[in-house]
Amino acid sequence: MLHLIVGNTGSGKTTYSTSLKEETNGIIFSIDKWNNTLFLKDKRATDGIEWFLERIDRSEKMILELIQQLEDSGTDSILDLGFSKFEHRQKFRDFAAKNSFVVKTHFLDITKETRLERVMSRNKLQGSTFEFEVSQEDFDFMETWFEKPTMNEMKDGLTISE
Repeated sequence: MLHLIVGNTGSGKTTYSTSLKEETNGIIFSIDKWNNTLFLKDKRATDGIEWFLERIDRSEKMILELIQQLEDSGTDSILDLGFSKFEHRQKFRDFAAKNSFVVKTHFLDITKETRLERVMSRNKLQGSTFEFEVSQEDFDFMETWFEKPTMNEMKDGLTISE
């Protein structure tokens, strides 16, 4: 099964993914960890969102191959990949449909105020879910970038709220 973990910045996707891993014995793919490990040291101040999106796309090609192997072995994939856009979520739903994999969407519908508080705390404490600092500017951008899942997307999904 593929678990699509959806929520805006600071909603608790990584923390939720970790608890879901305990329930399912699945494997977590966290794009923040991939970006931090593979790409952030090479990022220049002039590199914008297109720089990130290109690297995310490359990472996801590898992730899709790994998901195939996990599905073949009966292991769940927990996808903490941001999924800010409908199109991005649809890419993984289409992949699952093409391969006859089951998909479940988990939407963390958390208020902006709570999310901002979490992000600022995470920046300061740099605990277990910290991969890189999220500035107020980055947080504000994500408020305009994120597309809430549609009712149709959530038909067989799970919504978690405060």
